[in-house]
Amino acid sequence: MSVLNAAQQKAVAELLRVSPLADELGRRFDAAGHELHLVGGSVRDALLGRLGDDLDFCTDATPEQTLAIVQGWADAIWETGREFGTIGIHKNGLRLEITTFRAEAYDGVTRNPIVQYGKSLLDDLERRDFTINAMAVSLPGHVFTDPYGGLADLAAKLIRTPAAPSQSFGDDPLRMLRAARFAAKLQFTVDEAVISAMTTMCADLDRITAERIRDEFTKLMCGADPIAGLRLLVDTGLADRFLPEISGLKLEIDEHAQHKDVYEHTLIVVANAIRLEGDEGPDFVLRMAALMHDVGKPATKAVGRDGRVSFHHHEIVGARLTKQRMKAMKYPKDSTAEVVELVSLHLRFYGYGRGEWTDSAVRRYVTDAGPLLSRLHKLTRSDVTTRNRRKAANLAADYDALEERIARLEAEEDLARVRPDLDGNAIMELLGVPPGPIVGQAWRYLKELRLDRGPLTRDEAEAELYKWARDQGHVS
Repeated sequence: MSVLNAAQQKAVAELLRVSPLADELGRRFDAAGHELHLVGGSVRDALLGRLGDDLDFCTDATPEQTLAIVQGWADAIWETGREFGTIGIHKNGLRLEITTFRAEAYDGVTRNPIVQYGKSLLDDLERRDFTINAMAVSLPGHVFTDPYGGLADLAAKLIRTPAAPSQSFGDDPLRMLRAARFAAKLQFTVDEAVISAMTTMCADLDRITAERIRDEFTKLMCGADPIAGLRLLVDTGLADRFLPEISGLKLEIDEHAQHKDVYEHTLIVVANAIRLEGDEGPDFVLRMAALMHDVGKPATKAVGRDGRVSFHHHEIVGARLTKQRMKAMKYPKDSTAEVVELVSLHLRFYGYGRGEWTDSAVRRYVTDAGPLLSRLHKLTRSDVTTRNRRKAANLAADYDALEERIARLEAEEDLARVRPDLDGNAIMELLGVPPGPIVGQAWRYLKELRLDRGPLTRDEAEAELYKWARDQGHVS
């Protein structure tokens, strides 16, 4: 047992005040002769003042007994986790998960537990991933249980395992990735013994499915400080198991070809992007694009005769590598496509300041970015990490000018919805052709013309269509 200080007592009291149904549920279990404890992340978050709408409980009741207790009280019940001892319920807008005490064994090949019900709360807490998640509050008695010093670790902002790290990670290698995720989410320090075990056992992560790794990594990237989590993944070798492109950014720098440290630059770009998110954040697509924007550099690095380093077309190579990696990690096609597109477009802005962009180029920039334009603005600004203040100021001014120019053109034209001046029906009527490839070809030609010259009058558009059709041999 541990003693809560006044602030922590207030935090738990506040938890139970805003969630009176926790005590109500506890009384139902008590009346049925069973224990009920608020446990794990719910206790941790309550003590940190970050409690959400999801509450986790553990009990000595079996899933069948839990169902009998909550039947008629819960607004809704789901049993998808029943084989692992978990019954889920909705009550008054909250999501509650009640799990039978567990004392699991692992097969040492996958992360799948051989579910064994424990006999006590201590059995259950012993199997949890980190000490800060191995605390419990009994209901309705409010007795605080902390056998592994989670309260002290919470105060010290330290991530430790209840058992020896090698045992904990041997049972479930995903916990190594969770350590990095909690470092990013809570901005805590990971214990040296835990880091050592992560480094030694990083290859065990190969036992975990791509989907589970993807979910943990996404949470890490959306944490308050993903930079800390990313550094931990790279330093321990975990990144090499599922995202080797990030470690690969540590390009060798020789004394004759000095260039920017791409790895450190990338982390700064991610941090910059986070600062530009605004109230809408965290934005995984933007953060992932910032992380991956330069992954094509190692494959495109070249040193010229003058000793200057170049990375020609690294945005194209980077987009391809990003698509391959996100596909391997089982990311949805839509988010993958968005990240890939941002990576491929992140260099388009450069050259604008030299005065080379016509209105046509600006229209194409907006059209190609489409709904990703606001993210592209943020990514491009985030990519300026030079220490040369004059250069940074000039780039910022150039981008300000580009955004102002976009705004001016948008006031004159609907850039977000650039369409040909003639639609498909008009094309078919004017050319006397049925639906088919000719209509699509004509539509694309007119759209290119619209991007180059801006809006055309009806007479101009018709004249251009007839000229194109004659040149293509579709009309005499």
